[in-house]
Parts: sequence; structure tokens; C-alpha cells
Amino acid sequence: QAQLLESGGGLVQAGGSLRLSCVASGPRFNRFPMAWFRQAPGKEREFVANIRANGGGTDYADSVVGRFTISRDNGWNTVYLLMNSLKPEDTAVYYCAAYSSITSASIKNPHQYNIWGQGTQVTVSS
Repeated sequence: QAQLLESGGGLVQAGGSLRLSCVASGPRFNRFPMAWFRQAPGKEREFVANIRANGGGTDYADSVVGRFTISRDNGWNTVYLLMNSLKPEDTAVYYCAAYSSITSASIKNPHQYNIWGQGTQVTVSS
């Protein structure tokens, strides 16, 4: 069973940037679609971005299009989320997730992901 460990969160001013990393341990990581979700206090967990197993396809939430970029390095078992032009409404705990089946579909429903990291806090000040 793969395990995920996120890092890179922190406090940043509006307009700034952060890069989150998610390191996976376990077999067959490079075959799994991966995603980032976020959850703000009092809100449901929401989809941010996903990336196919081979890194060839990505999808983003409308709220982050043009500002966030998801990528993966299968050689290092790592998925990244580069966040530019951050806004206070981006403040949340960010979670990395893996869908441990082989598929080319774009999965945005958090309930379909079965492997989760512990989360990393991102706080954007105005």
C-alpha cells in the first residue's frame, strides 16, 4: 500500500507563490492517477487538480486555472503543485491523493481516491 507525504505549505502574502510536494512510497506509484484537494475550515474537501499516471493529462478546478500547475516526476515518486498568484481564498489544508487503480479517466471526486496524505497547511494573508 502506497503512503503519501506532503510538504511545502506555509504562510505567504497574497500574490505570492508556493510549491507543494507529495512523495509516495510503495509499489506501482507511477501507474496511479494523482490529485490535490483542499479543505478550508467549515467547508467540504474540494478538488484542485489531477494528473494522469503518465503525466500526459491534467485537469484543474476553475478557481485555480492559470494560477496552479500540477506535475509529477515518476522517477522520484513525487507529485508537485506549483501555486502562483495566491489569494486569501486559497487558504486551506492541501491534501495529496492517489487512485490506486489503472485508469485514464480524470477523477475529481474525493471519495474515489483511496490513499491520502496527512495534509499541509497553506495560509495566504491579504
